Amino acid sequence: MTQPSKPVVTVLTAPGEQEPPGMDAVRSRAEVRFACDEQTLRDTLPGTDIMMVTDFRTEALKAAWGSADKLRWIHATSAGVDALMFDELVSSDVVVTNARGIFDRSIAEYVLCTILMFAKDFPGSFRLQTRHHWKHRDTERAQGNQVLVVGAGSIGRQIGRLVTAIGMTAHGIARTPRNDDPDFVAVHGHDSLYEQLGHADFVVIAAPLTPQTEGLFDAKAFRAMKSTARLINIGRGPIVKTDDLILALRNGDIAGAGLDVFEKEPLPEDHPLWDMENVIMTAHMAGDFIGWKRALTDQFLENFDRWHSGLELFNGVDKTLGYAGSPTTPA
Repeated sequence: MTQPSKPVVTVLTAPGEQEPPGMDAVRSRAEVRFACDEQTLRDTLPGTDIMMVTDFRTEALKAAWGSADKLRWIHATSAGVDALMFDELVSSDVVVTNARGIFDRSIAEYVLCTILMFAKDFPGSFRLQTRHHWKHRDTERAQGNQVLVVGAGSIGRQIGRLVTAIGMTAHGIARTPRNDDPDFVAVHGHDSLYEQLGHADFVVIAAPLTPQTEGLFDAKAFRAMKSTARLINIGRGPIVKTDDLILALRNGDIAGAGLDVFEKEPLPEDHPLWDMENVIMTAHMAGDFIGWKRALTDQFLENFDRWHSGLELFNGVDKTLGYAGSPTTPA
């Protein structure tokens, strides 16, 4: 008797990126192929049923889309899926899922740490330490401050939960307002953004990059914020207009910024943000805990088993919105 053929899974990595850990478990369930750019993807896509995309910046899939003859499901090992939301994929029957849930707690811990670093002026302490200079200062209390989380999804709710635990007040911004979220005092609609910016001591961007959020934080948004407020961006770099942010920081429109993502990555060595004392920066690593790569493969495998059984996939992306929505069943 002829054995049924295994489904074909193509893994699209960034050029030079190593194979994700745990792939032997995938090989036991499927034929696995690897691609790292447009040409290798054109070679591997024919016959591919499923794609696992680890390169969240890739444009290779859009370029090689014409070679996808059997593709039914794409899983992005990232929370953001903006690089995959090109017209041909959005209008197709191909299901898209993402890595929602893997990074939520780690990112929320990063945000809480950044808030406390600003409140307790750890950047100033580090600078004094490097000069061996003893200087006593008074610092702020985080308790009682208001945090506005722009993007009140799963990551945003974790942020709201943690900042509430230390006595801060959490408000959210989302596409649909809601007053029954246990992690926020209230979740306001997008049309209330500028009003809510004026109340917040810390503004946290946790929204996905979509046509509606690209460039959302510009000079107008910074003017709406308190001059004592700090901006924290763990969403996507292009949500913030960097030139406007630099001017706002220099002019005192806002007091500081904690940035993990940037319009251009890596950030050029001569970029003015490096030398600004009211800026805390990291290299797009807010959610990356020890063992995260294996956790992503395990999550894919859990969904793969559901796909193989014809069950609903979790973390289904609403392709018209560009972020995870309700569960979905592959075509």
